[in-house]
Amino acid sequence: MSHDDFNFEPIRGLPEALPEGEHILWQGAPDWRRLAREAMAVRWVFAYFALLAFWRVGVSSADFPFGIALMHGVPFILSGLVACGILYGIAYVQARSTVYTLTNKRVAMRIGAALTMTLNLPYTWIGTAKLDLKPSGHGTLAFELIGETRISYLMSWPHVRPWRMARTQPALRCIPDAERVARLFADAAETRIAQPRVERVETEGGSAVAAE
Repeated sequence: MSHDDFNFEPIRGLPEALPEGEHILWQGAPDWRRLAREAMAVRWVFAYFALLAFWRVGVSSADFPFGIALMHGVPFILSGLVACGILYGIAYVQARSTVYTLTNKRVAMRIGAALTMTLNLPYTWIGTAKLDLKPSGHGTLAFELIGETRISYLMSWPHVRPWRMARTQPALRCIPDAERVARLFADAAETRIAQPRVERVETEGGSAVAAE
């Protein structure tokens, strides 16, 4: 029997059905290999263990033949491979459990492997968006929130712009075809923000409609 950890979702990636007038423009997820390299810093981790191995071989070569000294560096290389394997596994699980959604009204991010949560970001909450585009076409689209809107950096990591902790910027990390997604976002956000908002206000003679 197949099992879906997110079978409670009426629409994949969303905790509830879309209201009338809202529709999905795009859905996607991070590329797990790039997430491991960019968010988990796999290459830097392996470089650290390789440097330790180089240092250990250099120190041992003063007291042992080079062949034996070389073997003294092997445990560090093996440890580096294990550490990178764990990070790749975390990146895979994170990417598999993530769904990014753009609608005509908001950005929705279902994130988290162990503790799943959904961030709903109406376009009116987003001041600017920054695209970090790679030569492969993958990229990260980060959103700078305006007003008093705050989200937790630790709870949202790695789906945030790196090192922006005081004002956390949620981000669509390591997505394929990032430039096209950024254009979809820009067009939808511009259209949404340009739409007037209508509110009903009470007056002494009854009610009136005010448009913004």
